[in-house]
Amino acid sequence: QVQLVESGGRSVQAGGSLRLSCAGSERTRSLYVMGWFRQAPGKEREFVAAVFRKTLTKYYSDSVAGRFTISRDNTKNTVYLQMNSLKSEDTAVYYCAATDNSDYSRPGAYDVWGQGTQVTVSS
Repeated sequence: QVQLVESGGRSVQAGGSLRLSCAGSERTRSLYVMGWFRQAPGKEREFVAAVFRKTLTKYYSDSVAGRFTISRDNTKNTVYLQMNSLKSEDTAVYYCAATDNSDYSRPGAYDVWGQGTQVTVSS
């Protein structure tokens, strides 16, 4: 079974930090790119960050660059998203996704999605 499971979402005050985790099933281990997306109520799903399996090259959206850090532990087949200096506009459901497509910022390029984890930032 191809599966991704996110965890770590919760409510936090502005300026705080959270770390999200995304554990992949064995069949996701070889997928080329793992990414994080988010979707706020009434908005489209947007790219947050991505990391490539072999090179560990990382990409970030402009809105989170400098505050969020994506990392990947290939031995555990797990991807993390460390979120610092959180703002109210970071409130959203955060999704982990995986793909063999190098078009890392486009949601439609991803084949496998987790169920999402809610992050709520209060000011």
